[in-house]
Amino acid sequence: MGLKSSLHNLKEKYKGTKMAPAFNAIHTFLYTPNDTTHGGTHIKAADDLKRTMNTVIMALIPCLIFGMFNAGYQHHYALGEIGKASGFFDPVFWSWNNLTIGLWKVLPLVVVSYGVGLAIEFLFAVIKKHEVEEGYLVTGMLVPLIVPIDTPLWMLAVAVAFGVVIGKEVFGGTGMNILNPALTIRAFLFFAYPTWMSGDKVWVHGAVERSNEIAGGANLDAISGETILGSLAQGHQSAYSLSEMFFGMIPGSVGETSTVLILLGGLFLIFTKIGSWRIMLSSVIGALVMGLIFNSVVSSGWITESSKFYTLMSTEFWHHLLLGGFAFGIVFMATDPVTASQTNKGKWIYGFFVGFISIMIRVFNPAYPEGVMLAILLMNVFAPTIDHFVVQGNIKKRKKRLKVKAA
Repeated sequence: MGLKSSLHNLKEKYKGTKMAPAFNAIHTFLYTPNDTTHGGTHIKAADDLKRTMNTVIMALIPCLIFGMFNAGYQHHYALGEIGKASGFFDPVFWSWNNLTIGLWKVLPLVVVSYGVGLAIEFLFAVIKKHEVEEGYLVTGMLVPLIVPIDTPLWMLAVAVAFGVVIGKEVFGGTGMNILNPALTIRAFLFFAYPTWMSGDKVWVHGAVERSNEIAGGANLDAISGETILGSLAQGHQSAYSLSEMFFGMIPGSVGETSTVLILLGGLFLIFTKIGSWRIMLSSVIGALVMGLIFNSVVSSGWITESSKFYTLMSTEFWHHLLLGGFAFGIVFMATDPVTASQTNKGKWIYGFFVGFISIMIRVFNPAYPEGVMLAILLMNVFAPTIDHFVVQGNIKKRKKRLKVKAA
């Protein structure tokens, strides 16, 4: 009670000043606001934006923890210091040595993401004299999970600043942006620093340094951290089993590899009615349809093995659901309630094209085989148009009913 009383006194002190929005954000993060709705026609519910964001973060935590273990495992395995894990529950994977590497590499990414992003949010709140919005709580957690493990911190800070200012604040802040902020940050990193975002040396900690030492003449074994998608895009067959792809013991972005944990997180979001099951399901359907089309093209003989598209086209259509960041993208970013379609029919259309275009980009762009980021950003732009035509279609149907009744 003493702490709460002290905070209340500070709130009265800062009331009406420029720093009031910044203080209120910290105060209401821990306590319920003093001013709450008691009457009138308002909808009363226990959840608000902050608690909604915290629920999404809860769904992301398993992916974060797994990503830490996987970062250490991929590092030690690539160096030959440990053998290949025999399964998801193998102690070789869940060792403290792996977690130590993960904590050392992943936690700084989380700190920089939240530190820079929230600082900008607070700055804009003070300048514009409005309350601090909680939308960045989820973005700050998403960003470290969708970047390579060795992303330089200064690079991440620049990208976060760009994504928050250009991707969100210039549109008016939380609820007004047309592009997903986390994907805007990822897109900036990819196009501004492509060598740090793709290739066969960015997905395993220490691979870049080892490669430089080898180039300098050091007598060291090279290690490669190529992802499954990168290997398939180059025409090579995957060296990983379906179980490894499903459970996530493969190279990739920090939190995108474990399909099973992403699936559990998606079910949790659906159960809490935060994530749209329509978008998730339609995205899967769109991806399967595109995959089946490619498989049919290969079966017909129109594409030969000499084609650079053959390997990804011939990949079993449902395997695409386990590859790259597809699952993570449709569960945690395509379902963003701000940038996705709002109407129920629009969600089906929006999700279908997210999945459909993701696999199309994956196959036809070998330089960037992970297409879910660009697919979601593209459909973010078209989401308002989709909703517009859905609403207009409903209006026309109602007008026809009125004419029939009038007749």
